[in-house]
Amino acid sequence: MTAAPDRPAVRGLEPGRRAAVLIHEWQRGTVDPALTTLPGLAEHAESRHATLHINDLTAAARAAGIQVFWSTIEPRSDRVGTAGNCLLLAGLHRGALAAGNDLAALHPGLETSAADIWIRRVHGLTPFHLTELEAYLRQLDVQTLIIGGVSTDVGIPGAVLEAVNRGFAVVVAEDCTAGSSAETHEFLLAHQLRLLATVSDTAAVIEAVRATTTATMEATA
Repeated sequence: MTAAPDRPAVRGLEPGRRAAVLIHEWQRGTVDPALTTLPGLAEHAESRHATLHINDLTAAARAAGIQVFWSTIEPRSDRVGTAGNCLLLAGLHRGALAAGNDLAALHPGLETSAADIWIRRVHGLTPFHLTELEAYLRQLDVQTLIIGGVSTDVGIPGAVLEAVNRGFAVVVAEDCTAGSSAETHEFLLAHQLRLLATVSDTAAVIEAVRATTTATMEATA
């Protein structure tokens, strides 16, 4: 099965490649307008209906047998293990977001599954930092990581760079992400993320995932 003529194949999701989906920090304290401490980020996420795109992407991934990961920051309430060693982490250290409270929960509009895997951490800005994420990906023989979430300012570039350094190809589902502003988001996509990853959208990624699944089923039939 080949991609439709008006939607080219997604580099990194060619038939036969094993993929996983990772959504980073799509939490109430970051992107839920009702609770966020980062209103610019939440506004950008809401304006582009990114939560709906994430639901479409993760549902298609599950249907194709692709593992879905949720990466969350969940400090202890006493902040043991969470250092305020940069401006962003200092804000987290002083803030109210903590494991078990509403701010740490996923955005209420997200649809999850019992088969999904949570990657929780108490410190750091990126999903590989001191977590078991890489071990999961190796055990699943993942070759390409499909990434969404926040923010395109820091967390997404960091996640992409960490994945690339570990030998994984990366696809960024751009409409499943958000930045501190539309202008910052577009700048970083154009001048940073495109150097490290395939930047695509939900519709194209879903089509590629379905094509990969069909090719795999045909090869094993």
